[in-house]
Amino acid sequence: MTVWFTADTHWGHTNIIKHASRPFSSTREMDETLIQNWNAVVGAKDTVYHLGDVGLCSPGLLNRILGQLNGHIFLIQGNHDRTTISPQCRGRFKGISCLMEARFPDPSAPRGERTIILCHYAMRVWNKRHWGSWHLYGHSHGKLPEDPQSLSFDVGVDAHGYRPISFKQVSYRMGQKTNGFKHHDRKVDT
Repeated sequence: MTVWFTADTHWGHTNIIKHASRPFSSTREMDETLIQNWNAVVGAKDTVYHLGDVGLCSPGLLNRILGQLNGHIFLIQGNHDRTTISPQCRGRFKGISCLMEARFPDPSAPRGERTIILCHYAMRVWNKRHWGSWHLYGHSHGKLPEDPQSLSFDVGVDAHGYRPISFKQVSYRMGQKTNGFKHHDRKVDT
């Protein structure tokens, strides 16, 4: 079983092609490509944490799309998820929340466990940041500049070839960063 992260699929959302400069000629092409890319990496028993903005279309269409996807999906809601959490689509998710603090086995982490704060929106500070917890987000469509001193990371499809990104890939990227935040340090006036 592999753990995956993604955000901002925006299935069925015509205007996202223009707004996010996606290389698709139609919503149908975008939806089909995102489904194929998802299933090319996510296995049936894998777990996916979708950090919001799943789709912007009818519940019927979104339910058909969700039914084609591999894996067990947890949803961290975004600002465009009213349809996603409709009764017709709700059953496809193993859990739905606005913010999640999750823990994953990680031999490189203190005590062998990695804490990750999952939210649709990018944050400057989050729980346990000063102890090395990570923060994953979407919403920005790859447009926020990377901060090499912040253990935060955009997992949206626009920043990762229109496919989910694995825990291993996130871990590699976080290994290239430093935790430049110590909220218990005193600020010294000069």
